[in-house]
This record gives sequence, C-alpha cells and structure tokens, in this order.
Amino acid sequence: MEFSLDDSLGFILNLSNTRMKNNLLHHFKEYNVTPEQWAILNRLWEKEGLSSKELAELTSKDQPTTVRILSRLERKSFITRQVNPEDSRAYIISLTSEGRAIKDKLVPLANEALNKAIHGISKEELEVTKAVLNKLTKNLER
Repeated sequence: MEFSLDDSLGFILNLSNTRMKNNLLHHFKEYNVTPEQWAILNRLWEKEGLSSKELAELTSKDQPTTVRILSRLERKSFITRQVNPEDSRAYIISLTSEGRAIKDKLVPLANEALNKAIHGISKEELEVTKAVLNKLTKNLER
C-alpha cells in the first residue's frame, strides 16, 4: 500500500495548524501574545476564577505547559494567581484590568487573522470542515 505524506490527513492538519498559529502570532506581534496565551486569555474572558487544571483541560494543554503559560501571562500583568481557599495546593486564576483591556485589541486582530485563513472558503464549506474535525476529535477521544 502506498503512502503519500502530502495526502496524509495528519500531515495536512499539522501544516494547517502551524500556518494558523504563525498567522495569529504575526497579527499579535505588537502585543507579544502567543496563540497559546491567547487561548488561556479567551477561556478567562469566558469565565474567571478557574484553576490551572481547569484551564489545561479547556485548552487541551498539559498541566506543566499551562503553568508556564500562566507564569508568562502573570509577568505581563494580564492575570493574577491566588491560593485557592478550598485547596492550598491550587491557585485561582483571575484577569487583571490589563488582561481584560487587551481583549479589545486582540479580538479584532484575531478576526483579521481568521479572515485571511478562510479567504475563498464558503460558510457552508467552513461549517462542514468544523463538523468533520469535531467528529475526528471525538473519535480520537475514545
């Protein structure tokens, strides 16, 4: 059986992921925010007071990677970490005023990056693509 890397779904997904991340990184360059930091910020904009474990699960990152991302966001003054009163081994993550304010700068840039990526793709094609990728993800969760 022949195998072509260029026709491999995994290779195509990885290449698309890399290009999407690089595109987003380019758009966020002025604010020194990475796509990984963007994902954490997004989850905190949706709901504050999450633990690093919850953020790891919500962003599909492992715990050590999430802690490193949180440390960088804390150094940038976008978040604070406070000891969880119910579990002194865990932290509650909250946005600072800077962390809330940067949303208004980053969201339009993220939309620009996305619009570049989906140029020439119809809404129907995009919906089918997302549905198929979500099915693929669910299949691999088993």
